[in-house]
Amino acid sequence: MTSNAPAAVPGTPVAVPARARRRAAPRWQKRFLQILAETSNVSAAAKKAGTSVGHAYKTRAKDAEFSRAWLAALAQGYDQLELELLQRLREGELSGGTTKKARRKFDNAVALRLLAAHRDSVSRQRAMDANRDEDAILAEIDRKLDQMRRRELQARALLRSRPSASGAAMPAKS
Repeated sequence: MTSNAPAAVPGTPVAVPARARRRAAPRWQKRFLQILAETSNVSAAAKKAGTSVGHAYKTRAKDAEFSRAWLAALAQGYDQLELELLQRLREGELSGGTTKKARRKFDNAVALRLLAAHRDSVSRQRAMDANRDEDAILAEIDRKLDQMRRRELQARALLRSRPSASGAAMPAKS
């Protein structure tokens, strides 16, 4: 088969289909998501990833996969924050000098505000994760039912093909 497209000239750019142009996520996105999962803080994650907060939000708006990963990282960070908050509520934080003179401080206002700020987005992510789990369970049940139906049909066919005690094959049931 011959092509009507002109031959590529060395040194000139070649048009690449959109699918071929898609690459792995830029390094900053991976670092951003890692820091976001650790801190639940978009500004800190953007700074440590070497990008601006605005660029991160624009990328999230344009890239559905990055947006999903962002929500998953935020949910992970939220879970970690909940665990840390529970630890602080149970143990408190030492303040006021040496161990003998130190007092337990139970100031969790900042952590509570952060939890409240992310509760809606994390709840949405958890619901999506639960839905994926539900779909997987239903698919597995359907697969097992299909497998059972195939085995039953094979058993019936085997019984029909075996000769009866009188020597004739068993009649097929309708």
